[in-house]
Amino acid sequence: MMGGVSHPVIQVSALTKRFDATLAVDGIDFAVPAGATAGLLGGNGAGKTTTLAMLLGLLLPSDGQIRVFGEDMLRHRYRVLPRMNFSSPYVDLPHRLTVRQNLTVYGRLYGIRQLGERIAALAEDLQIAEFLATPTGKLSAGQRTRVALAKALLNAPELLLLDEPTASLDPDTGDWVRGYLERYRRQSGATILLASHNMGEVERLCSEVMMMRKGRIVDRGSPRALIERYGRDTLEEVFLHIARSGEFAAREAAQ
Repeated sequence: MMGGVSHPVIQVSALTKRFDATLAVDGIDFAVPAGATAGLLGGNGAGKTTTLAMLLGLLLPSDGQIRVFGEDMLRHRYRVLPRMNFSSPYVDLPHRLTVRQNLTVYGRLYGIRQLGERIAALAEDLQIAEFLATPTGKLSAGQRTRVALAKALLNAPELLLLDEPTASLDPDTGDWVRGYLERYRRQSGATILLASHNMGEVERLCSEVMMMRKGRIVDRGSPRALIERYGRDTLEEVFLHIARSGEFAAREAAQ
């Protein structure tokens, strides 16, 4: 809060990313307010993961601006990186290190005080205490997902970026992870931005959805507003309509 004005946690303007002749993200604009869970929705190649990578500073934009907590990420990302974290089932932790060793390495990178106590608390909370001494490569998919989430929560982030947080999980484990994320946001006041193919997950977690297609945001709104706008019964039907037709005018969608 500065000068009585509350800034969005994420503010993206004309964000663009080119890979040679491929335009992966095409001049998108969006904002995510504090304490919200927002979703980036789109098929493979829509630009979701590239957008998250630019928000993290892992990729430099070709054009446009990213502001996180009011800071320009191109110039001052190290001011805000300690306040955020990221989780994805597609980014493996070193397999030969035990769970405890992996969490210790990342905890030291974040300069976390009383790291042993923090790991113990997360292990209990996320039900991973029984395999802290297990090499990460020997864990099941569900166990690895919970460990990745523990890594992402080590610094108690105010902003959590998630790429397909429940991919490849069985329904019970996926439901458990979604419930945990809901509780974390509610109790901490954190802001969450997630990219997902799971429409039920997005309907449950997100207050705002950005629908992406070929690097552009083609529509946005709450899950309920999008369902009503397109005259559909579920967000999955809205997604399929946009993915297959490329048209997103509400008048045509209702026909």
